[in-house]
Amino acid sequence: MTGPAVWTPGALARSLGISPTTLRTWDRRYGLGPSARQDGRHRRYTDQDAARLRRMVELTAMGMAPASAAALALGQPPRDGDVGPAAVIGPHAAAVRGFARAATRLDEPLLRGLSQDLISEYGVVTAWEQVFMPALIQIGERVADRSSGIEVEHIASATVGHALRQVPAPEHRGRLPVLLACAPEELHTLALDALGAALSERDCAHRALGARVPPRALLDAVGKLRPAVVVVWAHREDLARSVPLAALVAEPGVAVVVAGPGWSQVGTPQPVRAVRTLPGAVRTVLELIGRSWDRAHG
Repeated sequence: MTGPAVWTPGALARSLGISPTTLRTWDRRYGLGPSARQDGRHRRYTDQDAARLRRMVELTAMGMAPASAAALALGQPPRDGDVGPAAVIGPHAAAVRGFARAATRLDEPLLRGLSQDLISEYGVVTAWEQVFMPALIQIGERVADRSSGIEVEHIASATVGHALRQVPAPEHRGRLPVLLACAPEELHTLALDALGAALSERDCAHRALGARVPPRALLDAVGKLRPAVVVVWAHREDLARSVPLAALVAEPGVAVVVAGPGWSQVGTPQPVRAVRTLPGAVRTVLELIGRSWDRAHG
């Protein structure tokens, strides 16, 4: 036993803001289960188990695939092809270290300058995948290890979000190409900010409804704006299941894209498109509005 058995599954699920179903799924698939038994029968989560699961929630909220998030939460290397600490040994390692150091000092002016410079030099997709995500994960790992420094994580995330929202939005006339929205009760918007910035960079206009979009509000916005594509982000399964997906699919002439790790275990009806990565999301949206990645860059 790794510590006192203090959490029942239901209590821990409520504390983490996830459903008991998600908790059971993470136990079965990734080994993030309770490590203690009470009276030889009932399994209970220790504080150490709870800390690993909180890290899992944080990593998936940043857009990491659940399998890789689970590996990092368990102290293992991330799965091949996914962003994780191993990525910081690549050509952008110095930028990752510089960003993380500035965040540790809470140097917001420097963070803003670095973020803007990285987007200008490399573009949104590369800056997000090669610098921002690895740096945020590195910072989060440090916070988890030391049980302190959440202010560093907050200022880094806020600064990245601000820089992404500063990418100039293209002008557009006629039908709105893309509408971006979070699932009801979804508080994490950073990955959706990255998608919006990447689309703006490719001269693709969009509007973003932000966090915690109620089902009725999302359907009303789609009815008013009639976008060609609507993208809905969810980082947890229970949040994804609260999206009025059937009603969105029934909207004539509107293509539906779902993004984020929350959709990985949720069945989606045809012709909904599911995307896991920022490049995949950008390519899918551009394809649905009749443009190619190459033409968008040209």
